[in-house]
Amino acid sequence: MMHWMCCSGAEMTETTRRMAVGDGPVEGVSAESVAGPLPTWLAYPAAQGVRDLDLALGRFLVRQAPQAPEAALRLAVLCSARLAQGHPCLDLADLCRHWRTALPEAWRAETDPDRPAWLPADEDACRSVLAFAPFVGDGTGDDPLVRHAHRLYLARYWRAATRIRVGITRRLSIVTAESGDAALARRWLDRVFAPGGGVDDPNWQKIACANALLHGFSIITGGPGTGKTTTVVQLLAVLQGLAQARGLSRGLRICLAAPTGKAASRLNESIAGALGYLREGADAGLQSALDRVPAQVVTLHRLLGSRPDTRRLTYHAEHPLDLDVLVVDEASMMDIEMTDAVLAALPDHARLVLLGDRDQLASVEAGAVLGELCARALDGHYRPDHCERLRTFCGQAPGVQWQDVDGTPLDQGVVMLRQSHRFDSESGIGRLAAAVNAQDTAAVAGLLQHPLPGLRFLPLQAAGGGKRSVDWLEDAGVLGPSGYPSWFAVLRDARPPPGAEQPELDRWAGAVLACQARFQVLCALRAGPWGVQGLNQLIESRLRARGCIAPDAGPWYPGRPVLVTRNQPGLGLANGDIGITLNLPDRRRAGRYMLRVAFAGSGGNPVRWVSPARLPEIETVYALTVHKSQGSEFDQVVLVLPDRPGPLLTRELLYTGVTRARGSLVLVLPGSPDLLAEAVRHATHRAGGIWDPDA
Repeated sequence: MMHWMCCSGAEMTETTRRMAVGDGPVEGVSAESVAGPLPTWLAYPAAQGVRDLDLALGRFLVRQAPQAPEAALRLAVLCSARLAQGHPCLDLADLCRHWRTALPEAWRAETDPDRPAWLPADEDACRSVLAFAPFVGDGTGDDPLVRHAHRLYLARYWRAATRIRVGITRRLSIVTAESGDAALARRWLDRVFAPGGGVDDPNWQKIACANALLHGFSIITGGPGTGKTTTVVQLLAVLQGLAQARGLSRGLRICLAAPTGKAASRLNESIAGALGYLREGADAGLQSALDRVPAQVVTLHRLLGSRPDTRRLTYHAEHPLDLDVLVVDEASMMDIEMTDAVLAALPDHARLVLLGDRDQLASVEAGAVLGELCARALDGHYRPDHCERLRTFCGQAPGVQWQDVDGTPLDQGVVMLRQSHRFDSESGIGRLAAAVNAQDTAAVAGLLQHPLPGLRFLPLQAAGGGKRSVDWLEDAGVLGPSGYPSWFAVLRDARPPPGAEQPELDRWAGAVLACQARFQVLCALRAGPWGVQGLNQLIESRLRARGCIAPDAGPWYPGRPVLVTRNQPGLGLANGDIGITLNLPDRRRAGRYMLRVAFAGSGGNPVRWVSPARLPEIETVYALTVHKSQGSEFDQVVLVLPDRPGPLLTRELLYTGVTRARGSLVLVLPGSPDLLAEAVRHATHRAGGIWDPDA
């Protein structure tokens, strides 16, 4: 077996290392460096479905293993290419069944419409081919790729998935301190939860709290408005109360985190609201416990000590975090490597609680971790003995319809909240979200014909396929009094007088930011007339025409909304933060003004002011992609779908976009209304293999 980490020369050792761990870009490997002629398919330039990095891997493997079967080399390149599509591995069985859509366009063109001669007939044939490839191992060595069952992994992702499985399994088996006194735990749970809940309609929030007391690892999942944040605040209050009862005077060291700055900011608001609600009528003991619940949320990158000059984090297995409980919100946004890093940085005794909606868009990077972990949550699969234990701890338990004698340890750690407190049965948004999630195209079509309150559809094609001559921006409310002109009005009409002190300027900025946070245009794409770029230009031009933006204004102007696209810890800004550009009086030059971007602050600084010159990595954000909107909510949302089918138009994207709206939603359909049904049917399927690699 070839020893892959000791190649000829320091350059090739580094290249091999980076290929094995998937850390590109790769340099030093090119067509010219390969001894002998390069296979034609590796000479192709990067194209749709395959990147330069993927081809560099293939060229490197050809050099190191020139006798390897062509099929094995191609499968290795495809495995690397799958990462860009969010897959942590290559599903060999799926590839053999659906090769026409799975192969890169240039590869299909070689033999289309016939099946490529190099492609193995089935999964077993793929295994046989890979057995002759010296760069594929079983995960015990330093081979750059690992084949397990019907999946092929880059070794870096196989190792990460293995550590995730081991870490979660170990924490599920922890005997927690809180599990030793059921009577005390029940008294505390009864203090934070109102009475109620029956056999067929149990109090899932109370069950989720009790369940988390019994596990070192737990997940609370559920749709929008199901009470995930309130539940976790109640859980933390109970944990702190039980810690005090055990004589732990300092209380538990608790940290709240989220994958992005925007999600962290949103959780900050939700935690503050939940704490205020629970403090109403609380007795002294509960007040004391609530005082120990942290109200500040950090990003995962900041928590782990991410540094711009290295992939190595400050906190890891050898230097763990100093905490007892970690709660991560919006966990659907966690990719495989971030999940691995979080588990590695936790001390052995610490409890990990994940919150998130399993049906939202998965992470941009590889791995739908929360989706895999919650795959069986809808049906519960709770063992009867576990249900009885829950009943002892909280007086509530899942009914027989959610019980399964063969439930797995992971099943016991996951609780799905099932009642929405935001959308009632007559809510158009709630009904549409449920129909999309269930892939019920008939129900979606019914809502399209007969919308319910809070929901409007805006088809832009007239009967017969022609375009309507309507100004859809006006009709959708984008240019209406509650749309984008609203914050320009606040900017103009509420401007403090010259000489105003900083607190007054901060209040003005806060009012503009609050107005901006109430309304947002979302879309699926970045490029094209119905993507971020085209819509931002269109909306900006219309605002200029209406006089909201001065005709001679440059790229920076009062009222310009900007999105931070990269973490900037030196400024206290995170990827996803949104700010508004304002015109402030220049205190050094009387009668002159200067532009500053106002971002929502925290603690004693309600507004963070930043010079535009210090913000090189931003973009205008009248329109925001659904991916970037995760972790945010708005009173009013205008969701613009593409005008033609595409891989991004999926059930998950539609569901995530719909559920960003709290009060009203306008769904703009530039193309055929049939695209809406197509999106509902088009569910995202990632290759999996993180939690159950044999499935």
